[in-house]
Amino acid sequence: MKKMTIGAFLLSMMFGGANAQSLKSPDGKFEMDFQLKQGVPYYNLKYNGKTVVEDSKLGLRIFKDSSIKFASEIAKPEDAKLDLNSGFAKTDEKRDSKNETWQPILGEKKNYINNYNELAVTLNQASTDRSIIVKFRLFNDGLGFRYEFPQQKNLNYFVIREEDSEIDFPSDMKAWWMVADYDSQEYQYQETKVSEIPARWPKAADANASQTLIKNAVQSPLMLKKEGKEPLYINVAEAAVLDYPASHLEVDAQNFKLKTHLTADRQGAKGYMQTPMVTPWRTIIVAPKAEDVMDSKMIFNLNEPTKYTDTSYIHPTKYMGVWWEMIIGKSQWAYGQPESNVRLGQTDFTKLTPNGKHGANNTKVKEYIDFAAENGFQGLLVEGWNVGWEDWFGRSKEYVFDFITPYPDFDIKMLNEYAHAKGIKLIMHHETSGSATNYERWSDKAFQLMNKYGYDAVKTGYVGDVIPRGEHHYSQWMINHYYRIAEKANEYKIMINSHESVRPTGESRTYPNYISAEAARGTEYEAFGGNNPDHQTILPFTRWMGGSMDYTPGIFQTKLDYYFPGDTRFVKTTLAKQLALYVTMYMPLQMAADLPENYKKHMDAFQFIKDVAADWDDTKILSAEPGDYVITARKAKGTENWFVGGITDENKREYTVDFSFLDKGKKYEAVIYEDGKDADYIDNPQSYNIYKKQITSKSKIPFKMVRSGGFAISIKPVK
Repeated sequence: MKKMTIGAFLLSMMFGGANAQSLKSPDGKFEMDFQLKQGVPYYNLKYNGKTVVEDSKLGLRIFKDSSIKFASEIAKPEDAKLDLNSGFAKTDEKRDSKNETWQPILGEKKNYINNYNELAVTLNQASTDRSIIVKFRLFNDGLGFRYEFPQQKNLNYFVIREEDSEIDFPSDMKAWWMVADYDSQEYQYQETKVSEIPARWPKAADANASQTLIKNAVQSPLMLKKEGKEPLYINVAEAAVLDYPASHLEVDAQNFKLKTHLTADRQGAKGYMQTPMVTPWRTIIVAPKAEDVMDSKMIFNLNEPTKYTDTSYIHPTKYMGVWWEMIIGKSQWAYGQPESNVRLGQTDFTKLTPNGKHGANNTKVKEYIDFAAENGFQGLLVEGWNVGWEDWFGRSKEYVFDFITPYPDFDIKMLNEYAHAKGIKLIMHHETSGSATNYERWSDKAFQLMNKYGYDAVKTGYVGDVIPRGEHHYSQWMINHYYRIAEKANEYKIMINSHESVRPTGESRTYPNYISAEAARGTEYEAFGGNNPDHQTILPFTRWMGGSMDYTPGIFQTKLDYYFPGDTRFVKTTLAKQLALYVTMYMPLQMAADLPENYKKHMDAFQFIKDVAADWDDTKILSAEPGDYVITARKAKGTENWFVGGITDENKREYTVDFSFLDKGKKYEAVIYEDGKDADYIDNPQSYNIYKKQITSKSKIPFKMVRSGGFAISIKPVK
């Protein structure tokens, strides 16, 4: 062996593993180590002394000189010299910690605890004289890390080719995943080992109105389970995705490794950057119990507090909608015939031949208002009220809606006055047909119209390919669009509920008027390709980790042959499970999605939807296993009332609710809604049983959930 010179030894110390930094969580159970190996940054993560994440690379690849050419995804040798993933030396480190309690405007608990230890390592790349900071925050429930770019002489404007953050697991694990896509999250979840993902991947996607699949990659949040005598549950996601594309996870199935894959634009660019700037946080939540993963608020904690000066207009809302009848095909969004060739500003819609099935008409909307008001709802969504639906998505038409002109049979002034007289606020619907540029052009006028007529909430939609062309639903430009709209809505004191948008990653802390989103496969798919019975037991571990979803539950008439004889479509749950979803799924904008005529037949069961809260002071995950079952108890905001919901997958399941979460010494009246003895989600979904029982904190009640069934409990103190 050759003798090492003093200079070479010092160089190896600088670039090698001797420069490691450690960080522990506040409770000491987690330990994260960061080090440079020959100038390449790595981190690992241990829980209770055992490796959860092996040494995993960090870094980014960038384009040369901030300029790119069309379809320049192909790497060039000269570009590699400028990548920010090697040749680093540590020049500084800073440590910090925080232990604070903050209150979400709307949330699953009154108080969220934000407690972490922080390590920020400054790295300098000598060959280019550029510096970056890798910041780690270690919580009692896992790790978050991101890249920070200070303003500097040699790094001002730059374009990201890819972010190469890796998560290298030591063993194969069970995974609940869906295919990665730049434009849609509306897929069925798959349950396989990580090693089996490539084999299942080609069969894991169905068609969508806008679709750009990423082969052998999966979406985040990704739920994992290390099985065995000491099981461990791991959730991989991201937080605070702002001015940056949403990420996906490339899967190295042989080595059980994940790597960040950012959403590109048509040129292959992932992000256009100007320093100073920061990336989103990569998050790894780890717990020995599935319930603790569901209970984690790390993703919200990694977002910044709101800068809004007035949040008084933001409130939970229970609503109904002229919507489900369009989804199933009983009514239509459009007013004219399908062959109508309409042009906004030119077509006289009063002279169009009506198709006879337009749902948003004065008579029908008034009927919905009447029913919603009689049953204590606050809002009514009306879709298809505005002109343009005759040729909405699929035609790459930019000027497709104006968001201010109603169809001839929708009297906006009269209907708002009628609704307000009955204590109902109409909820505006702004379907953009993917034309984000058009929506931004019209947003001021649209929100001014809402203010004029007293609307305080809007459901936005982004069906179809995005305009500007070349962008995707999750690319940087569109991420910025969603939050530009949220900020604009805040100027007019309007709440946002977006559909076909990016999944939330805790931004409701920063933009609290962005109260809900779809961004996953919701109830509407029960009328399209169907949702598997385990779907609702997976979503709380994945889509819900970063924010509430507008899942639109409450379907009582689950068989669609009720409307169309011979139709084989059906909602794959029992009626009792539909009730339970109002508790197992957090929805501050909470919809009773079925038709009034179907609720009128089951007013005893409908009582639970009328009673259940939409926002909470406390949440307790009583028992849960992804893909199998979820049992949740929640305490209604500002009251002593509790609600419990339990759901199961395609398997029958027994569970005994322990009410020890109730105040000791108090008596409560519980109203129990459960599957009937002969209930079955296929053969007899509308069989249910309702009874009352006085309980205390010492009570226990056993339940038998049928296939894709469930139970719901309403609990009030006895005065």
